[in-house]
Amino acid sequence: MDQIPVTKNGFEKLSAELNNLKTVQRPEVIQAIAEAREHGDLSENAEYHAAREQQSFIEGRIKELEAVTGRAQVIDPSSMSGDSVKFGATVTIVDEDTDEETTYQIVGDYESDMESGKLSMSAPVARALIGKSEGDSVTVRTPKGARDYEILKVEYK
Repeated sequence: MDQIPVTKNGFEKLSAELNNLKTVQRPEVIQAIAEAREHGDLSENAEYHAAREQQSFIEGRIKELEAVTGRAQVIDPSSMSGDSVKFGATVTIVDEDTDEETTYQIVGDYESDMESGKLSMSAPVARALIGKSEGDSVTVRTPKGARDYEILKVEYK
C-alpha cells in the first residue's frame, strides 16, 4: 500500500471529520431511519429513502477517511526548512504577465482547498513549483494556455 502524504493540520481535520461522522452523524441517521420506519409503508416513504441515501453517503465517506488516515504519512511543515519548494511549503508566486501575487501551501490531495490557499501537490502549478527555489521562474501549462510565474518566497510554517 502506498502512503498518502498529509500535513499535520490536514490529518487533524480528516481525523476530526471521521470522528464526527462516526459519533454524531451515523447515530443521527440511524435514528432518522428508525423514525421513518414507524411511519408505515416504506415503498412510498420519502423520509425513509432520504435517510437511507444519507446513511449510504456517510458510510462511504467513513470508509474513505479510514483508508486515508490509515495510510497517511503525516508531515509537519514547521519541522522542515530550505529555500526549495517541497511538500508542505508555503510559496508566494507572482504572475509575470499580470504582476498578481498569490500564496499557496503545497498539500496532499485530500486536504486541498483553493479558497484557503491549499494547493494539491498533483495540481499543475504545484508540480511545476516542486523542486524550484526562490527567484526561479516556472512555466505552467493550463487549459487557458501557458502561464509564467516567479517564485518570490518559500516558507515552512
